[in-house]
Amino acid sequence: MKELIGKLKGDKGIWAFVALLSLFSFMPVFSASTNLVYVVGNGSIVGHLIKHLVHVFIGFCFIYFVHRTPYHYFKAFSWWLLPLVIALLGFTMLQGTTIGGANASRWLKIPFVGVSFQPSAFAFIVMMVYVARYLSKIEDKEYTFKSSFIELWMPVFAIIGLILPANFSTAALMFSMVCMLVFVGKYRLQYLFTIIGLGIAALLMFVLVAKAFPDNKLTSRVNTWMSRIERFSSDVPNEDDYQIEKAKIAIASGKVYGLGPGKSVQKNFLPQSSSDFIFAIIVEEYGLLGGFAIMGLYLLLFFRFLVASHKAPTLFGKLLIVGLGFPIVFQAFTNMGVAVELLPTTGQTLPLISSGGTSIWMTCIAIGIILSVTKKEEEIAQIEAETKQRDEALQRIIDREVALEEEKKNEIDEIIERAKKEDNYSIEDQSNNPMNAVLGKE
Repeated sequence: MKELIGKLKGDKGIWAFVALLSLFSFMPVFSASTNLVYVVGNGSIVGHLIKHLVHVFIGFCFIYFVHRTPYHYFKAFSWWLLPLVIALLGFTMLQGTTIGGANASRWLKIPFVGVSFQPSAFAFIVMMVYVARYLSKIEDKEYTFKSSFIELWMPVFAIIGLILPANFSTAALMFSMVCMLVFVGKYRLQYLFTIIGLGIAALLMFVLVAKAFPDNKLTSRVNTWMSRIERFSSDVPNEDDYQIEKAKIAIASGKVYGLGPGKSVQKNFLPQSSSDFIFAIIVEEYGLLGGFAIMGLYLLLFFRFLVASHKAPTLFGKLLIVGLGFPIVFQAFTNMGVAVELLPTTGQTLPLISSGGTSIWMTCIAIGIILSVTKKEEEIAQIEAETKQRDEALQRIIDREVALEEEKKNEIDEIIERAKKEDNYSIEDQSNNPMNAVLGKE
């Protein structure tokens, strides 16, 4: 185990909070799976638990292998994957499959494998990396609105536009997160406000087209959005959405300490109790204390993202952490806000806790990229520490050699002083010279 932990690079705090959230997820997922088994009649409780275990295991494999990749490689990956993502989203919008009655344009089934996933989640990661790449490229460079619109916003609008017809909440989340990222990346505010205005105008135009052609497949979800917003904004009693009503009953039943693990009652009546509304089941079983504990873990994870972004060695690294880390926490609080009716129903899962392969895997890939950035910062710190140790060792060797030289010099000086003190000391040669007879000195 120590060897395995030693191979994990990057911010240990992020590793710890991600592991805690993932480990905790097994309890509410196991409890809420009874709804799928006894109400829907789908599979077995143990089967759903094993399925969630496999999803989490594969997710951590993604984290491990992605975080071992140098993060600057993702610049090239985003550039090459962007056209592929746009094509994949277009194909999904037209040929997506239906999962349990869900909108056909959200899911795509992988041939020969039988695994379905949401391409929009993968597109979000690629798009945020691409935006971070562009912002780091124009750092300290002059750019115009036209050039930035072509290089930055056209791909962003293409991706969001392909997601919008089937999933408004995801498209809105992506657009808001991109705006947040370009603001952090010091994109010109006048350009950003113009883009926000264009985005709102495009959304209104899409709604008008949907109202004009209500039977069109691509605009069929607009009525669902409008009804959700109307139900949320309505003050008339007993007009709450069925899911929100059951979620509020679950939260009220939990009180402070909860009913206990596995003792939820509303899980048998609340649709999507293991995914979109799993937070309501958590509060029902673990009380407000459990709910606040989960909120605290997400806030601590957000704090580690802030620290990691501050320590990142490059602007691209900082933007990667902000662009991929902050949306995880924002999505978590959006999910909680829906459960307590602070927000209309969005369909956003609780990251790392809700069941579902795509949401877990894409979240883990994003965390792996973030850890790759923190690993680089950790490697730089390690190199600096090793360099400091080498300098200190070299300095000790130099000091020792200087001390030896001083010691030798002092010994020579002592020998000379002792010789001067002797009586026969003379600098003249006093030995008998053989030429003295010739010279007449004898």
